[in-house]
Amino acid sequence: MPQDALKRLAAVQRQLEELNTLAEQTLKDLNTVAGMERVEKWKADTVAILTHTVGQQEAQKFSGVRPGPCFTNDMIEEFTDLIECYRTPLVALAKQLSHVTP
Repeated sequence: MPQDALKRLAAVQRQLEELNTLAEQTLKDLNTVAGMERVEKWKADTVAILTHTVGQQEAQKFSGVRPGPCFTNDMIEEFTDLIECYRTPLVALAKQLSHVTP
């Protein structure tokens, strides 16, 4: 795998790790409001990182990801849905980048 591809993959994996850390901390603290605020800041940072490492097109695609409606009035479930909403496209991007041929 070329060095550039490794750097791109590492950047995406680092953002996934940060997202997982945010999720774990929020679920431990049970403060979903602060967690959602941290996730929004993380998302903005991730878009900037993706722009510089992976490219404008992937960054725009990720910035367009929006969580769907939630009707449960369960803040924990809404928060975990938010995390999955952002985790899924990053996992797909990491998988795509890991299969890049030289």
